[in-house]
Amino acid sequence: MSQVGKFNTLEVVNEVPFGFYLDAGDKGQILLPTKNAPLGCKLGDRVNAFIYHDSDDRLIATIRRPKVYVDHCAYLKVVSVNNVGVFLDWGLEKDLLVPFSEQDYPMSEGVSYVVYVFCDEETGRLAASTKLKDFLYDESCEEGGTFEPKQEVEVLICGQTDMGYKAVINGSHLGLIFRDEVFQPIKIGHSLKAYIKRIREDGKIDLCFQFHDPTARNSLEEQIMEDLIAHDGLSTLTDKSPPDEISKRFK
Repeated sequence: MSQVGKFNTLEVVNEVPFGFYLDAGDKGQILLPTKNAPLGCKLGDRVNAFIYHDSDDRLIATIRRPKVYVDHCAYLKVVSVNNVGVFLDWGLEKDLLVPFSEQDYPMSEGVSYVVYVFCDEETGRLAASTKLKDFLYDESCEEGGTFEPKQEVEVLICGQTDMGYKAVINGSHLGLIFRDEVFQPIKIGHSLKAYIKRIREDGKIDLCFQFHDPTARNSLEEQIMEDLIAHDGLSTLTDKSPPDEISKRFK
């Protein structure tokens, strides 16, 4: 069964002056415009194509890769605003809609946001949302998947609070990186490797960027001693120094 918002391998069953029609099973035949088709495409070929709705709300196919697929998160820029919502650049001809009802806060043109892409159950069309909690798990659980301390994960920084930074974990969960765990410059939209620091009693997930093992500690002590020797026993760094400045000095 073909899926909207994903790549599907479909057979070319008809050729017309402006493109090709692909057999999408229960979704019927879907147009693959010539400009979005592979070179040398012909009847009988099987094409790996992405399916979405065009400006006229018709299903259409392309071999171009969007910046994000359905059921995934991405950091995308607002390119226009109208009375329906805001539209994001996601790498395809038709921009991606974030309806006002799916905005956690007002979104502005020219600004980028972390969004979750979903398929609307009523219309079958793709849309995006900044209401990440409606789509992602905010705790480690059997239903959504469990994590273990020290497990390496991929995170997408998605927000900032007084305590630290909120992050999307492996595209499925939400977690928190406390400020005292940040020793490098990070911004919303950054994709990084991190580690599960702990799973709290309520299932909430805390993250960190490194673990303090004896080897790392010895290496850091050596770097500090070398820095002191190089500066005649004095250091310009203090506990008030910015984390990124400390990170640059002691890597």
